[in-house]
Amino acid sequence: MIDRTDAIARVLARVDSTLAQPGPGFPHYADPADGVWVRSPAGDWTGGFWCGMLWLAALRTGDAAYRDHARDWASRLRVRADSNSVFKGFLFWYGAGIGDVLFADPVARELAAAGAAGLVRMHNPRARLIPLGTEAEEASDVGANEANIDALPGTVALLLSQGADAAAIARDHLRQHIALCVRDDGSVCQSASFDPGTGALLRRYTHKGIHENSTWGRAQGWAMIGLAQALARGEAEFRADAVRVADWWLANIPADGVAFWDFDDPAIPVTERDSSATAIGAAALLKLAALIPEHRERYETAARKSVDALVNGYLTPTAPGDTRQPGILTEGCFNKRNGVAIAHELIWGDYFLLEALLALEGDLAPERL
Repeated sequence: MIDRTDAIARVLARVDSTLAQPGPGFPHYADPADGVWVRSPAGDWTGGFWCGMLWLAALRTGDAAYRDHARDWASRLRVRADSNSVFKGFLFWYGAGIGDVLFADPVARELAAAGAAGLVRMHNPRARLIPLGTEAEEASDVGANEANIDALPGTVALLLSQGADAAAIARDHLRQHIALCVRDDGSVCQSASFDPGTGALLRRYTHKGIHENSTWGRAQGWAMIGLAQALARGEAEFRADAVRVADWWLANIPADGVAFWDFDDPAIPVTERDSSATAIGAAALLKLAALIPEHRERYETAARKSVDALVNGYLTPTAPGDTRQPGILTEGCFNKRNGVAIAHELIWGDYFLLEALLALEGDLAPERL
């Protein structure tokens, strides 16, 4: 059994090896066999998570060099503030917003404000949400009449932190995504088409899952994170939604605490896991445990089980004789439908594992992020 202190040390060693690895662009995903990152020149939708790991490394170690690296990498995202993609909420919350929260860093604060302003400019007041946009990364359908549950994490936290007008947009954005993507039983459908004039639902579909009506693992996790971030910022109206989405996760996650890539894959249990969805779910449960006292014990217990399963079964070295560099979170399933990185290290999986570990070790109040 690996204790969490050792696990954190391994993840921080991976941060250091990533900093030392040559190559331009933000780390995106890596083959666990060699740890070499495939990089995204402009950050894609994932670059903020690399900055986020650097902010968390600075929090854990007190080493100002990590803050300097985080600030430098976050500054490279500035050009994305006006990109026509709602997924810049990921970039500017995890890339900059958490640097403001954790360190009151002025560069991070200014970048977070720029990202939030870019989101506000995309807002459709008639539909009462921010659409995917024409430049949304990886979505099968993009534009002014498409929505995606991935548009909640980061985006909600960022807007709720930027004044009354932005906060009002955040509330409408979250309400509409619940209506568009969350089913009555608390399961989540990844994507939706809507009428841009009214916001009315036209169709639900899952563009990364096993089939159009499936519950893709990360969709459920993203909804949990977005709802938890709203509760953490005083938005109590979303409490019941947060509970039913989290409770669906708990009722359907495998007994070992590690999610399959899609809850509806008929090949289960002989199919891919998704360590990144599992890390997202665990981080969300720790936030909700801190925010909803009557559910604290069961949410925290489930989160601990998932984190310990990841640390002991999926974080290199995973067994005696494993000579791979330490701290690689294996078995992340990026996009099975398109055959992209289906058993790889994913930068957002690394981020959420580190966030959850720091919360469990008492370095971080999970609801802050």
